[in-house]
Amino acid sequence: MALEGTSLLRAGLVLLMAAQVLPSVSGCNRGFYERMINDLCYAKFSFEMGGLERGHWCSWPHTREFYEGLTNCTFQVALRMDCFWPNQVVDHFFMEVHRAYFPECALTGRLLHDPPLSILAPFIAVPVLVTLLMTALVVWRSKRTEGVL
Repeated sequence: MALEGTSLLRAGLVLLMAAQVLPSVSGCNRGFYERMINDLCYAKFSFEMGGLERGHWCSWPHTREFYEGLTNCTFQVALRMDCFWPNQVVDHFFMEVHRAYFPECALTGRLLHDPPLSILAPFIAVPVLVTLLMTALVVWRSKRTEGVL
């Protein structure tokens, strides 16, 4: 499975190097750059993510290598095509990747949940105890009127 993705990437890079031989008048050809990152980078990323269980898509340890490979691929293609990186095409590309693969993931990459009880309990108990203590002190002080002028 990994060999198919690697051979696809190599074939695309050979095409990219062949495109370098032709003189470029305007520098970066945005349309061609967009097609290349879709054909090379996105195809490989989709292949790798397809081999991963969908429940692990939001797990950074499981997807980190694939995502870093995707980022590096877009950079390498930009470098070979004399395009700035990052650019608007890359921004749009990654927005689409996130819409397709990570729409249900939390922004931090972790699912949100309550803290453990060992952390939560002191944050609840201490203010309650201080409030009760202060209330008892005020009541005790108001009943004790000796020596007050």
